[in-house]
Amino acid sequence: MFRQLCVAAVFLISGSVQAALNIQHWTLENGARVYFVENHTIPILDVSVAFDAGSRRDPVGKTGLASLTNSMLARGLTQATLANGAIEPAMSEAEISDALADIAAQRGGGAGVDRADMAIRTLSSKAEREQAIVMLARLLAQPSMPEAFFQRDKARTLSAIRESLTKPESIASKAFWRMAYGNHPYGAEATIETVEAMTRDDLLQFHRGHYFAKGAVIAMIGDVTRAEADGIARELTQRLPKDAPDGKPLPALPEVATPMGAEQRIPHPASQAHILVGMPALARGDQDFFALTVGNYILGGGGFVSRLTHEVREKRGLAYSAYSYFSPMAQPGPYQAGLQTRKDQSEAALKVVRDTINDFLRDGPTEAELKAAKDNLIGGFALRIDNNHKILENIAVIGFHQLPLDYLDTWTDKVAKITVADIRAAFKRKLAIDSMVTVIVGGEK
Repeated sequence: MFRQLCVAAVFLISGSVQAALNIQHWTLENGARVYFVENHTIPILDVSVAFDAGSRRDPVGKTGLASLTNSMLARGLTQATLANGAIEPAMSEAEISDALADIAAQRGGGAGVDRADMAIRTLSSKAEREQAIVMLARLLAQPSMPEAFFQRDKARTLSAIRESLTKPESIASKAFWRMAYGNHPYGAEATIETVEAMTRDDLLQFHRGHYFAKGAVIAMIGDVTRAEADGIARELTQRLPKDAPDGKPLPALPEVATPMGAEQRIPHPASQAHILVGMPALARGDQDFFALTVGNYILGGGGFVSRLTHEVREKRGLAYSAYSYFSPMAQPGPYQAGLQTRKDQSEAALKVVRDTINDFLRDGPTEAELKAAKDNLIGGFALRIDNNHKILENIAVIGFHQLPLDYLDTWTDKVAKITVADIRAAFKRKLAIDSMVTVIVGGEK
């Protein structure tokens, strides 16, 4: 039944995606920010709680701590006494899983670069909903992080790192981020050494220093009223400490510097060469976002209709596909273009990529390309918000980065207004071919 309801959500919500999404926003007395969309189409509630606890907050020498901390939240719960004297019992990982299964609730979440979160999907009926919300609240505030499970997850992390060191796509990605961001936290990577240096106490300290009510961003969509949503938000944050241990805001991060156009070639026995080109470019909320989005659809984001694919695949047969994208983050996230090709074609393919980007920076798109891109992006916008899960993620992004509440309502209008001149100017402001870093893994000798 629950699965059928989830599937039904796609069809029921997709019929109303053109209507305005009324995102209600308020701030609790403890500082938690709440973003809520009321939707009674199906009896489901989706909730996520995010914190400024992504990998950019990893301590020096212990990169990977944010991710490991987040993954350990559901490994067990401590016994706790509430303000009213009620005692909440300790729970094991298996008991947590069984409790969620009993009410057909689904847990999700994880730690990215900027933020870490935990989410839950539950039936909106009062009994099931209340149990699910209490469980989510406890997972956020009362994780026991047992030593045995810490050692297990640590071993799994080390194994995944060792495996990644053999994969050319992973090697290329890590090298790209190191070169593009240098000493900035965005450029740090979890290594065998940084993970082995971690202790359970490090996880507990990181959790206490980053998972607190004042820094919480709660996103909700589903079959509850505004009053019920407010009660849910309070339940989710009442067990958390109100503020960081020292009562101060988290420290500001250094500015992202523009790289100097370095190139790195890494030998690898794979039959294909992996090529990445790019640089830091776009932060969330930047005024150039829509011009860059439309422009990049033409340059490398439109799949088989993009210029990169046309030049690399259709005209020269150098690769099955080529792509590019902007990844906006709290601070300038990367622009990246990439492809895979035969080793003996890597130099030719790299030249085509650079020339294609350079031509676009110089001349921009044609009017015909612009019209086709806008038609596709506007026509496909409904697929970005065609179910509760996608809407929840959009609400979380809006809340965490404090974007305008009408961001989704005005998205297609802003795309429609973009001109060729807007794209040319935005690309020239954000990209420079001489500043881009280049990584080739397994290229020609």
